[in-house]
Amino acid sequence: HSFPFRACPELVSGGLGGKLILIMKQPLAYIHPDAKIAPTVVIEPFVTIDKNVVIGEGTRIGSNVTILEGVRIGKNCTIFPGAVIGAVPQDLKFQGEDSLAIIGDNTTLREFVTVNRGTASKGKTIVGSNCLLMAYCHVAHDCVIGDNVIMSNACQLAGEVEIDDYAILGGGTMIHQFSRIGAHTMLQGGSKVTKDVPPFITAGRDPLSYAGVNSIGLRRRGYTNEQIRDIQDVYRYIYQSGMNTSHSVERVQAELPATKERDEILQFIKNSPRGIIKGYFD
Repeated sequence: HSFPFRACPELVSGGLGGKLILIMKQPLAYIHPDAKIAPTVVIEPFVTIDKNVVIGEGTRIGSNVTILEGVRIGKNCTIFPGAVIGAVPQDLKFQGEDSLAIIGDNTTLREFVTVNRGTASKGKTIVGSNCLLMAYCHVAHDCVIGDNVIMSNACQLAGEVEIDDYAILGGGTMIHQFSRIGAHTMLQGGSKVTKDVPPFITAGRDPLSYAGVNSIGLRRRGYTNEQIRDIQDVYRYIYQSGMNTSHSVERVQAELPATKERDEILQFIKNSPRGIIKGYFD
């Protein structure tokens, strides 16, 4: 046989719920007979796919990838060699409970990315659609990553981290457990995140600090100059007024007109038990 290839699918009985499922004849790959794999999936040699796995149409699984129990992979994903998806959590509280690791559509996982499945806390780890996780990134148990997120090489997420849509993490970013990264943020490479990062901003330095509004990224995604100015006005109160966070939030509510972006920022801050990162001069 030549590799990689799409082997002719074979219908077999049994599997998930006793329904008919598709399996792929792949000599040099181990595929559990209960795995449910779309007929257009490409599986390269030396892949391991465990039971209770679902892989959608058009996805490509590179050589030496390991996909363990409880994984759900969407359509048109690309998984590069050496990735491990669905390994049990690195959490001593894990007792073997059923849980999932979910990858959305059109997402790319580069070499040696690891995505652990969830625990009883949330029951699932989620990586959204249209994401790019570069080589050696780690996504721990119960993390929730939104859509269109980019994680550069060797980003490390501890348990139950949340990353909202369109966030970009520079290489080597390390994120403390339970932290949240807001939408449309951009973090400097090598960042150490121990507080929540509110939406629409760039952040850098050590300790990680507010560095301005991510105006370039927002324009690329269709935000108008007026919307960006409104966001900048909010952050002038939050980071440049000399007030503490709670007082600046009160002033924003009282003095700035309500907009979708203003309310998203305020809601993020109010729902941040860890607190948000500080400004450069705080």
